[in-house]
Amino acid sequence: MPEYVDFPITTVCREDLESIGFDTASVDDATMKELAGKLADDYCDQLFWSSLEILAENLNIPKRPSSRHRNPGEIFTSE
Repeated sequence: MPEYVDFPITTVCREDLESIGFDTASVDDATMKELAGKLADDYCDQLFWSSLEILAENLNIPKRPSSRHRNPGEIFTSE
């Protein structure tokens, strides 16, 4: 089985919040960590998989020669 390496996508920081008008003077690291987790969940739920497919196609990453691909969260069993 191949060894998979994770590649970071993005980060969030207080400056990001400030750039859209939020006052971060009293925002602690625990709140920032919670915000980052919620952003990650939201991104995965809404945009990640469709963006991944579109951008991979734009970069000419070939698909496997299979008529069926795994949907996120789907578990294949042998038939």
